[in-house]
Amino acid sequence: MDGEKKYTFREKISWATYDWANSVFATTVLAGFFPLFFKSYWGGDLNDVTSTAYLGTASSISGFIIVLIAPILGAMADLSGNKKKFLICFALIGILSTSALFFISYGNWQWSLIIFGLSIIGFSGANIFYDSLLIDVSSEEDRNYVSSMGYALGYLGGGILFLINVLMYLYPASFFLETEIEGILYSFLSVSIWWFLFSIPLYIFVKQKQKENIIQSANSLKKSLQRVLSTFREIKKYKAVLIFLIAYWFYIDGIDTIVRMAIAYGTDLGFDSSQLIIALILTQFIGFPATFAYAFLAEKIGLFNMLVAGILVYIFICIYSLFITSTLDFFILAGLVGLVQGGVQSVSRTIFSNLIPQEKATEFFGFYNLVGKSAVVVGPALVGWTAYIFNNPKAGIISLLLLFIPGILLLFFVPKDNLLKR
Repeated sequence: MDGEKKYTFREKISWATYDWANSVFATTVLAGFFPLFFKSYWGGDLNDVTSTAYLGTASSISGFIIVLIAPILGAMADLSGNKKKFLICFALIGILSTSALFFISYGNWQWSLIIFGLSIIGFSGANIFYDSLLIDVSSEEDRNYVSSMGYALGYLGGGILFLINVLMYLYPASFFLETEIEGILYSFLSVSIWWFLFSIPLYIFVKQKQKENIIQSANSLKKSLQRVLSTFREIKKYKAVLIFLIAYWFYIDGIDTIVRMAIAYGTDLGFDSSQLIIALILTQFIGFPATFAYAFLAEKIGLFNMLVAGILVYIFICIYSLFITSTLDFFILAGLVGLVQGGVQSVSRTIFSNLIPQEKATEFFGFYNLVGKSAVVVGPALVGWTAYIFNNPKAGIISLLLLFIPGILLLFFVPKDNLLKR
């Protein structure tokens, strides 16, 4: 079937460029400036543990909303011919919400969290349709290459704009700005502009080819619900797939929570904000080459072995966080995250592809993507409220072991007959 369709390089690079476009939200807003700015500006009148608890709750509520709507959206992506329209709709929600952060004044922490939550929903919702468009721009033979190209451009684009945004924050006068606060506020605007401009190639050049199952909009919700139930029943027939998905949900929740809460954690410990931001840049640029190195090692010593090793590193990060006393310690943790984050994600996807029946790859990968997108529900709230209850930010980070340990233990129950050392 793939052989009957033509997949041009322009379509592939236009699809991958969207990762370059929206990854700046993940770096500058999600992991970087929003947690920092929320605690020092919008939530400046709140104490540290309270602001962290509120921030974690907002992230978890947004994740829970995605849990509720993602399966329906994913099914609609398969069943309709309007993937791009859905993507554009959710991307605009994310873009406009991000730009709205520019206009929120000091102390308005409630509005900042609401707008932040909307931006996460827009970002995550658009990604569901972005992922589903992969089969419309690539054949089975080059799908992994095209997907990897998206990841690579995402790391690079996110890192480049984040570096510029950090310079705006550290040296506002060089950008004709008066204060560090203006540097951060204009960074939010720059993210929305970047996200919008570099989304245009996908909007123009990517064409949906997989249209065999288009349904009328009047029946789309009903059919989507039926597809979700059908896919879930199908997955339950494959023990290895089901156990792996449950394990994946646990450990990917922990990983994404560390990304979202790291700056808030460092701020609670009293570290200088500029040093925390530089640590985040370090993570980004270590992650780019480390992902390729991780893939090379996985081919040599096995996919499962490298996945377990990566999660063990995260467990070590949680434990090491109990003993950090300086920004150097924080830099070490940031470097460790950079070494394994992209590798764990890519190896997880490859393992999943080896476990599933190939004739159901599109259907099963849709569910895999939905699990990944909807994972961050427990982690941020767990970190925030554990820190609040014990009045200690270190208690919040160590609580993530409740996600990483079940995740790694469940992996050992996954039947590995289909796992290959390729």
